[in-house]
This record gives sequence, C-alpha cells and structure tokens, in this order.
Amino acid sequence: MELPTTYDHTKVEDKIYALWEKSGFFNPDRLPKREVLSPSGLRPSGSNDSSKDNKRRKPFTILMPPTNANGSLHAGHGLVLTIEDIMTRYKRMRGYKTLWLPGLDHAGFETQVVYEKQLEKEGRSRFQMEPQQLYREIMEFTLNNKKNIENQTRKIGASCDWSREKFTLDANVVETVYATFKKLSRDNLVYRGRRIINWCAKHQTSLSDLETIDREQEDTLYYLQYGPFTIATARPETKFGDKYVVVHPKDERYKQYREGQKIEVEWMNGKVEATVIKDEAIDMEFGTGAMTITPWHDPVDFDIAKRKKLDEEQIIDFRGKLLPIAGEFAGMNIREARPLIVEKLKTKGLLVKTEPYKHTVKVCYKCETLIEPQIREQWFVSMKELAKPAIKAIVKNEIVFIPKHYKKIILHWLKNIEDWNISRQIVWGIPIPGETDTFDTWFSSGQWPFAALGYPNSKDFKTFYPTDVMETAGEIIFFWVARMIMLGLYVTGKVPFKTVYLHGLVLDAKGKKMSKSKGNVINPLDLTTKYGTDAFRIGLIVGNTPGTSLALDENRIRGYRNFANKVWNASRFVLMNLEGFKAGKKPTLSPADKKILTALSKTAKEATKLMDEFKFYKASELVYHYFWHTFADKIIEAQKPRLGGKDAKAKAASQYLLLEILQTSLKLLHPFMPFITEEIYQKLPLKNKKKTIMIESWPSS
Repeated sequence: MELPTTYDHTKVEDKIYALWEKSGFFNPDRLPKREVLSPSGLRPSGSNDSSKDNKRRKPFTILMPPTNANGSLHAGHGLVLTIEDIMTRYKRMRGYKTLWLPGLDHAGFETQVVYEKQLEKEGRSRFQMEPQQLYREIMEFTLNNKKNIENQTRKIGASCDWSREKFTLDANVVETVYATFKKLSRDNLVYRGRRIINWCAKHQTSLSDLETIDREQEDTLYYLQYGPFTIATARPETKFGDKYVVVHPKDERYKQYREGQKIEVEWMNGKVEATVIKDEAIDMEFGTGAMTITPWHDPVDFDIAKRKKLDEEQIIDFRGKLLPIAGEFAGMNIREARPLIVEKLKTKGLLVKTEPYKHTVKVCYKCETLIEPQIREQWFVSMKELAKPAIKAIVKNEIVFIPKHYKKIILHWLKNIEDWNISRQIVWGIPIPGETDTFDTWFSSGQWPFAALGYPNSKDFKTFYPTDVMETAGEIIFFWVARMIMLGLYVTGKVPFKTVYLHGLVLDAKGKKMSKSKGNVINPLDLTTKYGTDAFRIGLIVGNTPGTSLALDENRIRGYRNFANKVWNASRFVLMNLEGFKAGKKPTLSPADKKILTALSKTAKEATKLMDEFKFYKASELVYHYFWHTFADKIIEAQKPRLGGKDAKAKAASQYLLLEILQTSLKLLHPFMPFITEEIYQKLPLKNKKKTIMIESWPSS
C-alpha cells in the first residue's frame, strides 16, 4: 500500500484523532489484553494469550494539571500536554493500565480577574452587579472556554481519557472540598481569625502570600519629629493614628525611656499622648532605631501590638482611601494624598529630612497594585502540622523530584511555612459554607489527585491512587505541588504521586517571558497548523531538559517539519519496495542483516532506559538521529542494490529488514510524533497489526 508523495498534516491529524477516540483505547478499562510481542512485532511461540492478562496490567496514572478555563492554550500548555502524552503513550505501549485523566479548573480569582477585564471593556463593573448575575455570567464564560480548550487539547494529540474528564466545580469535587474543610475543622487545623492579611484594593479581595510579588522600588524615606524622637517612614499617610513609639530594649540611645512611659507629642492633627514600647523586633540599624507603629497596616507592627496587647486603628479603608481619622485628607486615595500630607508635616515643622530609600514592596500578582495590609476576619489553615508528614515523606524519598534540586527547595519552604489564608472576597469559586466568601482556588485544586479520582469509595480511587507522576511547571511548586502533598497525606494517608516532573518556562525566540502586554504570546495552534503537530511536539522536547526554560523559535519547529517529511519519504520508499513480500514469514538473514537488527535492538533498549529515567529530551534525540542518519541515510541507501537485484532471497531479506526497522522506528517515535507514525502504521503490511499503533508493544518490552 503506497503513501501519497507528500505528507499533508492538515488532511491527516483530525482523521487520526477521530480513529483514536473511536477505538476507546484512551480509556484504560477498554485496553485489549496484553500480548507479549517480540521486537519484530511477531507473537513468540508459547506466549500466553489469556484474557486474564488485562486484569494483571499494572496501573499507571497521570492527572492533567487542570487548565484554567478562562482563555486559550498557550505554548506552555503545549509543552505540558506533550510531555504528559509522551509518558502516557509510552506506558500504554509498555502494557500498563494507563490513565491520563483530563480536567479544567474554575481558577477562582484568576478567572474573575479575566472576566472583570471583559466587563471593563463593556463599560461595566462587577461592583455594580448582583453576585448571582456575575456568577452566572462567569459560568457561561468559563463553560465556553472549557469547550474551546478541550478542542485545542485534542489538536495537540492528547490521548487522555475524556470519559473521566473533571471540572473543579463538579458536584462530587465540591463535595470532597467541603468534606476536607470539615475534617480540618474537627481536627482544629482551620480557624477563623482576625489577622493582618494581604489586601488588593483594586480587586477587593485578600490574597495569600504566594499570590503577591515582591518588587524592589525606590521611594522617599521621611524622617519625622515625634516629640523627643525622630522616626523614619516610607508611608507618612499611615501615621495619623500612631500613639506608640517603639525602640529596642538594648538600644543605649533610648535607655532613659522606660517601657509604658507616657509622653505628650505634637503630631499630624494636634497633640497626642504617646506610649513608649520596647521590643526586640525593632531593627536598631534602620533609620534612628525608633519607630511609631501602625498595627492595622503593617505585619511587623501587628505582631508587636498583638504581643503587647496594644490598640489597633484603621487608617486606610478597603478601597485604598483615607478614613476620617486623616482629617482633611479623608476620602482621598493614599497615593494622591501623600504629597499633601508631607507638605502639611513640613508646614508644622515635623519634617526633619528626606532621603532616597530602596526597599521591597508587595504587589498583587495579577494587577501589580500595591498590596495594602489590612486586619480582617478570614479563614486560615494551620500549616505547620500539615507540613510535618509532607516533610517526612519527601525526606524518605517517597516522592522523587525531577530535577533533584527541587527537593531541597520544597523542603526549605515547608519547614518555614506560615498559616494559609483560604478566604477570598470574590463571587467566582466554591463558596465557604455560611459565607459570601469563596475558597482560595488552590485549596480546591490542592485536593485534585484524590478529588478527581472519586475519593474515598470509587473504583478509580482504589485502582489509580496514588498517581504515578505529577508533571507541572516549576514556578507553581509552592502554590500547588506542596499543597497537594500536604492535603493528600492529610486526607488519604498516602502521598498523592510518586514522581514530580517539573518543566521550565516556554519563552519567546529572544528568551523573553511571554505576556499579552508584550504581544509575544505564541499560540501553539498557529505552529501546528503551519508545520504539523508532530513537528511542534518533538520540537518542544529534543534537548529540553527538565526545569530549564526553552526559547521557542519558529525556525526550530520548521526544522522538525523537515524531519517529519524525512520520516514520510523513507517510509514511502520502504512501502514502494515491498512487492511480493509475505508478512509473517521470516527469510534467511545475512550476518550483516543480523548485525543491523542487533544495533536496532540496542538503540531500542537505550531509548527505553532513557524513557524510564524521564530523559525524554535524550530519548527523542536518540530516535531522531537513528531514523535520519542511520536508517534513512545509510541503511536504506545500502539496501537499494539488493532491492533492485535479481536475487529473490536477498530481496526478501532486504524487504524484511527494512520493514522491521521501519515498524520498530515508528513505535519508538510514536510517543513524540503520534500522528504521522499512526498514519504510516496503518499502511504497513503486518500479520498481527493492531487497530492502532498506540496499543502496539513497545520495542524492548
């Protein structure tokens, strides 16, 4: 059966994916019984053909990191899907009961932020909408995106089990999240607390520490006269209610002042009675070593006030505007008010001096609005107790990290973990029982491995948990991976996965991080449409070591399109020269033929070892070079005289040899380049051919 003269991916890929879906083999329960095949693809004599074989299949499970259902896939998603599909196809061919479960995430705050931008373009605001209306609109928006993302995922060639697809707002997932919350409550590991939190005034919600970005910036440090003290501050707008001046107990400069001493000072809006406080939290090297504290708007000040049982007073409201305590500045945005406040201090003779001040501030990770610390009632999870079993499991290597250095990184974070604020003042997400707040999306997605598998009683949970591999981006190791480990151990008593494979970022061709504002976001479907999905996939993998970033240059993908053409043309040559070939009948091979097949077997074993070690970047390169430079350039060329000669036995041996190498090479290439390998496989004249190459036995199995 001949192949067309050229490979046209646009006519092949949709057809092939439809073939895969129709076969049902994405579903591990529908995989045929395992057949033990020789590297030649022929069933060896005495092989067991029992229907019980399928029941003996060892499970292999990957859960797809649930994609945020608020937009389209980008190149980073393309890498995720490619790596996970490579693992899935490889393990399926190795005979495992392979489940790759797809899912999408409602993504809470992130999705609401995306939708708010759409509202802004329409001249609307979520603050002018009824919560129920906003929720309905975001749900419709999300479900539309969900369909789009599912179709894009198919375009990448993902062989995931769509019959098991999960959404983080599915009823059974929500039920699991509530059950975990109740368990935490019963075990006194979750509490409602009035504490200082990170507040985004733009989006009107609290954020966890992981949802803020530390940004270095240069401001002005203002030295202000506070009675007999000179204090330094970068935020004079917070100082209206200050009535405590704090110094270090060992600071000799202030030894004449005693703890609790009262002093009267002229301050921003007149005279105030101040109290001297001594506390070791003070940095004697900063400014003058004396500071007034604003417990409502600074974490360090809040801790001092809590220890010393001091009063707290709110100066800035939750919209970022000054309250009546600020006198004539009440109602003003703090940024606009600052220069006016400084001018008043100067007029009153309270401004001593100013100097440039470089420091680190927190900003919202989505809008980069300056975080305003605020005191607010929120739900917190006590993390130190949850972290202990996770630390123990990681130290004992119950979870292996790729690359290895992430083990040290995650352990350091877990050993220094702080309590987690899980309340969000947004509409979109899973509501906290009895409240208008919703759970932090990472609280629900942190339960993904067991929630998606139907904990505790489902057959899937009992079969496929713990999962084998969690493949995701290194940048969310704290956001997600650490929390999955902690919650998985807490709820199920078992680690949620055995291996964590962390890939790096996909950058643009100049090595810059992709962003919509920069206009350098690469849509993977643009490249797959232009060059074919196989070229895109293998182009992402060859040489791309775990944990490192990849600069995605279109020329790179174009180069692998040339390789796809090479695979097609070499295959076409072999098929064109199989006249008279009898499938299943092994001819007499020459010593040279046997040597070639021995080398092929060695290549397959080496590829298998690399695949088992998660070195897909090396395995793909090995198979690429073998096909192009050994098979196409050398072996095929060397066989042409035998194929065209009059010696029938030599010709038969040559045909057998070429077909053997071709089908083995296609199997080795299949996890990386599934579409073209399937299209060619369907044309091969094999005696025991399967419905699809994806259930063929891996060479060297």
